[in-house]
Amino acid sequence: MPTIESPLRYRQLNKEIQQRIEHDRQNHISNPNKADDLKALRRDQTRDKSNLLRPAYIRDIDKILHLPLYNRYNDKTQVFSFISNDDITRRGLHVQLVSRIARNIGRLLDLNLDLIEAIALGHDIGHTPFGHAGERYLSELLFAETGRYFNHNVHSARVLDVLYRRNISLQVLDGVLCHNGELELGEYRPSPIKNFDDLDKRIESCCTTGREAIEKLIPCTLEGCVVRISDIIAYVGKDRQDAVTAKIIDENTPFSSNIIGSKNAEMINNLVVDIVNNSYGKDCIQMSKEVFEDLKTAKRENYEKIYRNPMANTAYDEVIKPMFKEMYYRLLKEATDKNEDSIIYKHHINYIREGMRYYSDCFDYGEEEPNQIVADFMASMTDDYFVELYKELFPDSGYRIEYRSYFG
Repeated sequence: MPTIESPLRYRQLNKEIQQRIEHDRQNHISNPNKADDLKALRRDQTRDKSNLLRPAYIRDIDKILHLPLYNRYNDKTQVFSFISNDDITRRGLHVQLVSRIARNIGRLLDLNLDLIEAIALGHDIGHTPFGHAGERYLSELLFAETGRYFNHNVHSARVLDVLYRRNISLQVLDGVLCHNGELELGEYRPSPIKNFDDLDKRIESCCTTGREAIEKLIPCTLEGCVVRISDIIAYVGKDRQDAVTAKIIDENTPFSSNIIGSKNAEMINNLVVDIVNNSYGKDCIQMSKEVFEDLKTAKRENYEKIYRNPMANTAYDEVIKPMFKEMYYRLLKEATDKNEDSIIYKHHINYIREGMRYYSDCFDYGEEEPNQIVADFMASMTDDYFVELYKELFPDSGYRIEYRSYFG
């Protein structure tokens, strides 16, 4: 029987790299740049100490998984918001894909897989509803009122470190802060960070200068660097797959990236292979020049053919943006007036207060700056909650989100 040749092209690890990995494993040679659980730093070093049963970063994974906001990943848009289709990726699947890809790279490079998983699972926990469009609208509103920017990576660190006060390690918080998957680099060389004062300065710089500061962020660990590039690997091909499912493009839409391929499966494989081939035994994460250029081409074509496609974007600016503005200012009035009977108190402020009362270093969240409270609340919302709250607050509004039906 004749064999059917697959149109997909899967590259393999270089034979020399395979031999080095196998040799090092057989001789118990560890990566000297691997993060050490015993060196995990926390704001409160008297708690959450690493032990045999629960090493440091396993503790962080558990803390993140059991956060109420982790559940909300499943109803937050990744890219496509207005299509009823259960096969389209939501943010909950995305963080799992990032974790899986990053752990595979980390396994081959002999890195700390628990640290990788903790960063990956927590990296988007502060993301807004309606994806990057929601993030952009919220930042515009917050900046207009306070001169400060909202960015989901910064807010993810705030959720873990401030709002829920889980005593997460510095290494995980730094990886979450620095994960920005919109900015690809050919080389990720860890940028050391000494303590929480340094982390707080990085966060404040991001809030006051925005993208300028965020573009300079590089994680302090190789594990964080692996998660950052894996964030891109996880979405660049999957978004194409979802765009076909959503009928934004068809499966024959031409893409010109040929080294890494154009389909999700081969893109993941070929990018992972290239990173391992070029990073094994080094103190940084690298891609070959040709693969890096091909990845940039793939991202650019995604913007041209998918992210800027009118079918995927029209409802955002025409419907979601004005809804964000109306809701923001209604909630701001409630927070400013300190109306204890209002939605923002019942569904958010009191909720955060309740969680904080178990910690000795808590503060009265109700006294936080009102615009920050509103930003915290709106970022925490799922897509469905946002829609339902808008209907509750503005029952007579003419703005309505129209979803493409399963049967349309």
